[in-house]
Amino acid sequence: MKSKRAFERRLTRFIHTVFAVERDLIVGGQAVMEGVMMRTPSAYAIACRKQDGSIVTTAETLPKWSDKYKWLNIPVLRGGATLIQTMALGIKALNFSAKVFEDDQRAQEELTEEKAFELEAALVEGTTDENFTKARTKVVMPKQKAKESSGSSASTVGSIIFALAFNILLFVVAPLLLTNVAFIAFGWAEAPAIPPDAVWWTKLYAYIWETKPHSWIAFNLVDGIVRMIFFIAMIWSMSYMRDIRRVFEYHGAEHKTVYAWEKGLELTPANAAEQRRQHPRCGTSFLMVVMLVSIVLFSVIAFEQTWLNLVVRIALMPLVAGLSYEVIRYAAKKESGPIFKFMTLPGIWLQNITTQEPDDEQLEVAIIALNESLKLEPAS
Repeated sequence: MKSKRAFERRLTRFIHTVFAVERDLIVGGQAVMEGVMMRTPSAYAIACRKQDGSIVTTAETLPKWSDKYKWLNIPVLRGGATLIQTMALGIKALNFSAKVFEDDQRAQEELTEEKAFELEAALVEGTTDENFTKARTKVVMPKQKAKESSGSSASTVGSIIFALAFNILLFVVAPLLLTNVAFIAFGWAEAPAIPPDAVWWTKLYAYIWETKPHSWIAFNLVDGIVRMIFFIAMIWSMSYMRDIRRVFEYHGAEHKTVYAWEKGLELTPANAAEQRRQHPRCGTSFLMVVMLVSIVLFSVIAFEQTWLNLVVRIALMPLVAGLSYEVIRYAAKKESGPIFKFMTLPGIWLQNITTQEPDDEQLEVAIIALNESLKLEPAS
């Protein structure tokens, strides 16, 4: 055991030496079920801990689309491409961790059943009661193997489409309609002409069909605030779920490990434990920046038809994502100015919820994931 740990420490030092000339190598990750996915520019790795304490890993190189398509290196445009690739990779990592978790649960259940049967058999053999010695026969039905999905790529695409549709509905459509109804109700917008004998769905249609606020700047500002409230409320409510809290702990382990790497420290649980949980390049910070950037960009939208407002907002989302990516990318650098630091502050604060203090075992999982990813990174 000691020799194995010594070998792992030497391997870690070797990896750090190889990449010492490129300490600004962008490393990120994502927490999954009982594990962490770590990503380097050219590869990713996932590590998940099973109930028996062992750690399952998988790693793979990533296609370099930016080398093949040079336009993907253009600022702002690269943000949208990175976001799509990150979503696909995140779904893949979640699926892997879910499969590991389910297989582990199934194995534990089978082990429990086997131990219960052995105990029952031992009790039967140890009694002198003739009726009791007639042991029952345990019948185990063969379990059908789950069919491997040949359309995993199609499933990933479907998951991305569903995630995008859900987010558009929750963070674009719902805030806009709610803001429009609120402005009419409080007299801040022109009320629609509704016949006295109109049924309820006719009234609802009239309230959401057109948007005529007295001030478009105030309308778009309130729309952005409602969108942000929705996001914070969703995160806050999720934090009370036990399983999600475990994921948040692994999220903290991921951040601490990334900080240890960026500081050039040896990747050990002790070194990682001393680092901060909040990282400016986190997905939470990215989403909060998206909220702020969208408020600025959407402030120029002034269509009375609600459907046009929605279409333009959705059409601007790639631009919002691209600009937000550049803000996050630059804010993480030491030379970034106070404006960029300020824009990431709300995300940093929100990470007090989305990241929790991990234990040494969770830090070990994150470190293994990063080391496995670094092994596939080409030496410069």
